[in-house]
Amino acid sequence: MIRHTDLGKTTFGRSRQLKKLLDSGGIKLAGNLKLKIYGTLNCSSGKRIKTENRLFFESETEATSAGYRPCGHCMKEAYQKWKVLN
Repeated sequence: MIRHTDLGKTTFGRSRQLKKLLDSGGIKLAGNLKLKIYGTLNCSSGKRIKTENRLFFESETEATSAGYRPCGHCMKEAYQKWKVLN
């Protein structure tokens, strides 16, 4: 789990680090720190997350083990499974 604000001191620095992680496959999912929700990187809901609340995960396993639930918009199947279990 990587917090967006930990990627650099400036917006430019954070965007450079984020691009490196995306290109290397180091992150695949994004999450909302306050809501404890994770989803795909291209989710319209996820794109509205404030920088200070955004974090990134390498896998679904990492996100769920940290206590996050799937997004109901971009991960409908995973969300339905989670909803039945909880």
